[in-house]
Amino acid sequence: MHTVWKGAISFGLVHVPVKMFSATEDKDISLRYIHKECGSPLSYVRKCPVCEKEVTWEEIGKGYEYEKGKFVLFDKEEIDQLTEQSSKNITILDFVDLTEIDPIYFQKTYYLSPDQAGTNAYRLLMEAMRQTGKIGIAKISIRSKSSLAAIRVLEDCLAIETIFYPDEVRPVSQVPGLPEAGIVSDKELEMAKLLISQLSTPFEPAKYTDDYRQRMLDLISHKIAGEEFHIAPARQENNVIDLMAALQASIQAVQHIPTDPGTPLPGTTANPAAPAAKKKTTRTKKTAAPAGTAVLDEATGPIPVIAPKPKRRSAKSKETVS
Repeated sequence: MHTVWKGAISFGLVHVPVKMFSATEDKDISLRYIHKECGSPLSYVRKCPVCEKEVTWEEIGKGYEYEKGKFVLFDKEEIDQLTEQSSKNITILDFVDLTEIDPIYFQKTYYLSPDQAGTNAYRLLMEAMRQTGKIGIAKISIRSKSSLAAIRVLEDCLAIETIFYPDEVRPVSQVPGLPEAGIVSDKELEMAKLLISQLSTPFEPAKYTDDYRQRMLDLISHKIAGEEFHIAPARQENNVIDLMAALQASIQAVQHIPTDPGTPLPGTTANPAAPAAKKKTTRTKKTAAPAGTAVLDEATGPIPVIAPKPKRRSAKSKETVS
């Protein structure tokens, strides 16, 4: 791993020399812009619109636009002076519970390893945090940007995650079109909770893959080999109108038909007084519904509506009557 930062963690008067490494990597497939006429990649040119000439890196500075078209300029030395005091130190301000931090605050994760003779202090801090169940809230400056950070124990390593400052998180009240408070149907709520229960499972990150990246890699390999590659169009999803029917169909898709016919689904009622022998011959009354709409059967759950065929009298029965 490449070291991205070196410094020390400080809590109280204790200093822990550490090195920092990126814990994640971006595996997005980068595509370049190509000139279709000749197949050459396009380059980006830093050009001054006033002087109408290309500008080298040595001629480029930084500035802040305080009004339209008006800037205050900064030298590299001035910016470096702002960060040199805090750029080599991770100062733990408080220790808190991880559950108190909403995930919206988290940005990027790094690993920390002991540097120089800091192994004992590193091990001490890690074990103390592990046994108390606390994480440290600290300040850190990376690449001239000051950030809050959360230091926590991850297996046998200290990890640090940069987090947004509170004023960098937009309030929910700014989100347009949020539904107003209202009453939720009890039956629909029970069905939704049952569906969530059926889909609930322990988190196993290894089973989730980047399908888009895999399809892109397949497409690239076929094009390199000069082969044709066609991707089937995605199925168009229709807008769901009947929410209850959609919930019932979703539950059917993730569970088997109940083995116990006396166990009703949420929103249905069973008749406990009915004898078990009669359950096989008694037909459950079904409510009329549009074609293709699922309805509830008290014994087996949601079933499709099928129009009954007219009964025909057999020849044998006619002879018996006559």
